[in-house]
Amino acid sequence: MTFHETGTAAPIVRTLPGPAAYMCGLTWDGTLLWHSDQDAGKIFAIDPADGTVERELACARVRADLSYDGAQLLQVGGHPKRVVLVDPSTGRQNGEKRVLPASGRLTGIELAAEGLWMCLREPTVVQLRNYTTMEIEREFAVEGDSPSGLTYADGMVIHGDIGDGLLRATSAQTGEPLGSVRVPGRPTGLTWDGEYLWYCDFPARAFRCLRLGALLTR
Repeated sequence: MTFHETGTAAPIVRTLPGPAAYMCGLTWDGTLLWHSDQDAGKIFAIDPADGTVERELACARVRADLSYDGAQLLQVGGHPKRVVLVDPSTGRQNGEKRVLPASGRLTGIELAAEGLWMCLREPTVVQLRNYTTMEIEREFAVEGDSPSGLTYADGMVIHGDIGDGLLRATSAQTGEPLGSVRVPGRPTGLTWDGEYLWYCDFPARAFRCLRLGALLTR
């Protein structure tokens, strides 16, 4: 993969070490960051203050991003990719939701009040799906050729672009591009904790966070 540098990187508020080497998913449960790693085959609960691993769950099906529905973790996994439901207390897999048409395109997910937001590649699109039926309710073409993780914050859908080292913000209502910012390293999993936007920096094996306003100037 070819990486492209664009502009000055956004200021980082905090950097924490990752627990393993192949950083995939990231989400927030209101208290802890949850992070999945493909090579380790695990999902980790992370203290956002210092990076301490509070819990480890085995999940050999990890392939991409991670979300949380208030009761279960939603892990992008399997071949072809689908959403695997994981109990955050025990690691038990409680079924799955197929993403049709079946493919390996899915790279990012986050559940919000409107439904399940997804980012897919080739072509790069953001979708809103009904969380119960998994039917597509909205779809926008978005910029970049190498989408990675995705999150939702204040009416914006934000996805990572690992090739360009960017975070890109899109209006959840209209699909209008709202801004983009280069970040240190290469982003994969993304989440928002209500104050900070967190991302996995893949080559650095680290979590980094920045202020949401950093995205709103192009």
